[in-house]
Amino acid sequence: MFNGDPVYASYYDVGKTKSIGTDDGDFEKVLLLQHQTKTPWLSHRPHRRHPHLRHPLWFYQIRGSELTKLEKRMKQILDEINCQMEGSSSGADFDQEVAEIRASVVNEVNELGETALYTAAERGHIDVVKELLKYSNTETLTKKNRSMFDPLHIAACQGHHAIVQVLLDHDPGLIKTIGPSNATPLITSASRGHSAVVNELLSKDCSLLEISRSNGKNALHLAARQGHVDIVKALLDKDPQLARRTDKKGQTALHMAVKGVNSEVVKLLLEADAAIVMLPDKFGNTALHIATRKKRAEIVSDLLRLPDTNVNALNRDHKTALDIAEDLPLSEESSEIRECLCRYGAVRANELNQPRDELRKTVTQIKKDVHIQLEQTKRTNKNVHGIAKELRKLHREGINNATNSVTVVAVLFATVAFAAIFTVPGGDDDNGMAVVVSSASFKIFFIFNAIALFTSLAVVVVQITLVRGETKAERRVVVVINKLMWLASVCTSVAFMASSYIVVGRKHEWAAILVTVVGGVIMAGVLGTMTYYVVKSKRTRSMRKREKHARSGSNSWHHSEFSDSDIDRIYAL
Repeated sequence: MFNGDPVYASYYDVGKTKSIGTDDGDFEKVLLLQHQTKTPWLSHRPHRRHPHLRHPLWFYQIRGSELTKLEKRMKQILDEINCQMEGSSSGADFDQEVAEIRASVVNEVNELGETALYTAAERGHIDVVKELLKYSNTETLTKKNRSMFDPLHIAACQGHHAIVQVLLDHDPGLIKTIGPSNATPLITSASRGHSAVVNELLSKDCSLLEISRSNGKNALHLAARQGHVDIVKALLDKDPQLARRTDKKGQTALHMAVKGVNSEVVKLLLEADAAIVMLPDKFGNTALHIATRKKRAEIVSDLLRLPDTNVNALNRDHKTALDIAEDLPLSEESSEIRECLCRYGAVRANELNQPRDELRKTVTQIKKDVHIQLEQTKRTNKNVHGIAKELRKLHREGINNATNSVTVVAVLFATVAFAAIFTVPGGDDDNGMAVVVSSASFKIFFIFNAIALFTSLAVVVVQITLVRGETKAERRVVVVINKLMWLASVCTSVAFMASSYIVVGRKHEWAAILVTVVGGVIMAGVLGTMTYYVVKSKRTRSMRKREKHARSGSNSWHHSEFSDSDIDRIYAL
């Protein structure tokens, strides 16, 4: 079998290594020794003439031409294993040991990770596949080689229709197998042009059409690119909407078909859905752009005959098909394409008066203007907030100055009132009692002087204990304090008028009356004017509040924290 050269099988036996030179007739002994020594694997030394070969005996036979002899040998080996084991085992133990030996032999892999079943499926040896399937388990059927192909996938790839049928009949679940780059057997067989395998897979499971490769390309993409007419027709018959599916680059099957040279595939796709002729990829290229770039003159002519084709469509680079054709190197095909495009009214991109471009410019200008307006509004709001901040600062400083001034005035009032009680007008007698204590003028003086004293002291106490920082609260306190200072001023004025009657006496009563009239007019005028502004300020604020609730809040900046009413309120304290 191997040109007279023996193959050496080794096994481990009680710490010793034994070698048996075997030829075609001794392979049974290798299997028997493997069983008797409980060796979990069967390995062969390299062939003496071909040291690079490390395949088990199965692979030499399968890759050779002696298929019939291998089938007989396989049956003979397995039968002799059964006969020689009958004396040593029985029942369940016997069946288990036989199954282990068969699995060990059938699942043996070479340096590429290929099982005997994989090699038989790849070579198209259907009888060997059928024989191996009798002793194969799920692991054998689904084991992948280093290229991520399993037996069904490699059979579909090689176009072995009969083997694909046998494998699917044995285990229909194998149809869901996935190979490299997420490729299914349908995708692989479609790209290779194996129409019989494609039809077989579609008859078993049409859902395979929904599965795409990792780059988004499906079976129709690859079949169209390679120009396999029968496969494209079969796929479109199953699902006409497949023509609209796009890959990750946004390309349809038509984009792939125009890259090839088979115009029949292009016609089949357009018959399924003529509207796909204007579908762009993610770069804006239609099928016409790509066919022009690939110099497919016949396909360009077929595309231009369609009523849906826009010969002057622009891609993302703002180029028409004519622009692309003029960029091509001078050749017979490029010249023919340019002539064909010109016959159908193709022009360059710079010669187009595109309403879409005008609309784009208008929209761009509007966006620019809106952006400028937003920036200006943003700056205006920033300025308004800055002004409001400055006004708030000035307001706080004004309140602080007002409170400080009120404190000083209150201290002065308290000092004057306190001193007046010890320097009574008219003098004291020897007992320290006022001489005019029984007169009405003195009583009026005493009462109003006391009111002015205690009011001023109250203002001083409030100003000393007031915590600074809250502008609104400080403003309210200042309003109350101002009213108290009004009271202190009035009481001091009345006390002074009463004391004038005591000092001047009855002889110059007119002078006292004059002082009373002048003081009364001045105080009444000042207090009346201040009262008028206070009432007016309150009325204005109430009116603006009603207007604010009545109007919409579109001009919200008019109702900021610092409005005109706030400023009026400052002057109406």
